Amino acid sequence: MPVSQKGDRVVLEHPKGSSVEILYYGATVISWKSGSATHPQPVERLFVSGKAALDGSKPVRGGIPVVFPNFGAPTHPDHAKLSQHGFARNNVWKFSKTVMDNEAGLEPNDDIKAQFDHPFLLDYVVTLAEHQLTTDLHVKHIGLSTTPAFEFQALFHNYIRAPANDVLISPLTGVSYYDKTEPTEEARSTPKVESRQGVDVKKFTDFVYENAPGRYNVVWPDGEVEVRTTHLKDVVIWNPQEGGSKIGDMEERGWEKYVCVEPGFVRGFVKLEPTQAWWGQQVLTVKV
Repeated sequence: MPVSQKGDRVVLEHPKGSSVEILYYGATVISWKSGSATHPQPVERLFVSGKAALDGSKPVRGGIPVVFPNFGAPTHPDHAKLSQHGFARNNVWKFSKTVMDNEAGLEPNDDIKAQFDHPFLLDYVVTLAEHQLTTDLHVKHIGLSTTPAFEFQALFHNYIRAPANDVLISPLTGVSYYDKTEPTEEARSTPKVESRQGVDVKKFTDFVYENAPGRYNVVWPDGEVEVRTTHLKDVVIWNPQEGGSKIGDMEERGWEKYVCVEPGFVRGFVKLEPTQAWWGQQVLTVKV
């Protein structure tokens, strides 16, 4: 499979026409073009705002940002110096190698050590198939046996291109979730149970589903993408709706063009002792 390094990014091109582009900055996937079995012509499957910065000046608004080691504002004492969603999405990664897929790595530099002083190695593997995109995040504790354990969260912040007012996400019926749109901390911390057969985002939605099924169908009238996950027990559904007008790097009415379906480990923390490793995976498949 052709793999090319072009300035600020790596591009993979599948012989059947699909392609993916990954910025070195944040290892952010900024384009995934794929057809389906019934509609073979590749089309863009991810949303990136027309106002998004792609020059490394700030995290990319769209695509698939990598969230690590904290989701949202930091809540863990070891994460107190970190900004929202951590540092993986706003540091330059190093392209490691190409085997059957594409691999990038991130090691702690001085800036990262000042915020998160733990010995770790991140590897991010992107695999492209004809109608499928797979992303794997590997985290390893590379400290000595006497080094303390560290804890983290991780998430893939997928901006799936779809008409926000027509999209439905399932199956989430019966799953407990936390509604981050509630006005009080008490309400945001009180779990609810999803009763809908399909979750829509017709109004401002920021729900964190805990211990979710790990397979999600994102469906709209003329399209469907399946998200399957491994070791990512939670999923976030987000769309700001009209509130998106307050987001500085959101294009005009951009919130109408996507839904964020974000698999991760964000309720609680993964704990790694020295020499231990963890990995989380998602597989995005175009169904229609």
